[in-house]
Amino acid sequence: QVQLVESGGGLQQPGGSLRLSCTASGSIFSTYTMGWYRQAPGKQRELVATITTGGSTNYAGFVKGRVTISRDNAKNTVYLQMNSLEPEDTAVYYCNAHSPGWVVVPIIYWGQGTQVTVSS
Repeated sequence: QVQLVESGGGLQQPGGSLRLSCTASGSIFSTYTMGWYRQAPGKQRELVATITTGGSTNYAGFVKGRVTISRDNAKNTVYLQMNSLEPEDTAVYYCNAHSPGWVVVPIIYWGQGTQVTVSS
């Protein structure tokens, strides 16, 4: 059974930083693309960033320059470093694992989410 467990959310002031972590159980981490999504109240879930097994990254336009995604394959953990936080970054952040492209029917796992609140 695959589980994604997020941590690191909380309350931060505008301009501050947070680092989110997501640890995956099971044997998927070495072959799956990992990502972070977020969902603000009343809005749809949206992509924040992804990182492939080879370390290639992709970022949503609204976070470029402020966010860094990384992964530690030895620890089965993906990180999201967020700097220069803005109130608009307030959302529940979800960890995501996506099966490789050669899997005919994609397999996607989600974590339970961690709340990030940016407020003074």
